[in-house]
Amino acid sequence: MFRRRVSMTFPQRAREFLWPRMGWFRAGAYLRHRVVRLRGSAYSIAAGLACGAAVSFTPFVGLHFVSAALIAWLLGGNVIASAVGTAVGNPWTFPFIWWGTLRLGELLLGSSRLADVPRHISLHYIFDHPFAVLLPMTVGGALCAVVVWIVVFFPTCYCVERYRRLRSERLRRRREAAATVTGSRAGGGLVP
Repeated sequence: MFRRRVSMTFPQRAREFLWPRMGWFRAGAYLRHRVVRLRGSAYSIAAGLACGAAVSFTPFVGLHFVSAALIAWLLGGNVIASAVGTAVGNPWTFPFIWWGTLRLGELLLGSSRLADVPRHISLHYIFDHPFAVLLPMTVGGALCAVVVWIVVFFPTCYCVERYRRLRSERLRRRREAAATVTGSRAGGGLVP
């Protein structure tokens, strides 16, 4: 129903994903409206969004959608909101997330495991030496995920509740105004 007349090519979609033509502020506002209008309770939407954002801090990029949906489902969160929450991890934020979780994991494990890691890490190196990179990222990512879940959950729950309360008040005022107008028209109309 709401599709483009001319569909975008893959390079156009990739460009739009990396740098939205409408701008980041408008894209964020659109995403916010989509999230607060999801079906479900404020808890459900906030828990789903928080699960998606938290899972973005784990090093398992290919499993973010699935693991966010599973955790959201287990916590009674909205699965669609969890998919939206995984947008926290994107090509702009992943380098910072990965560097931060790696350093935090190294600090928590108490050893400098990165001393033997080559300067340019490849997937081949990671699969051959999983404990050198993946273990610190997993440990650091788990701690970051807990913190991010809390930081995202409470403000989102508040915002969804507030948005719904203000929207219901606005709709009530519109109904009252429409009833007043309808009542004045039925009551006699214009005097000649």
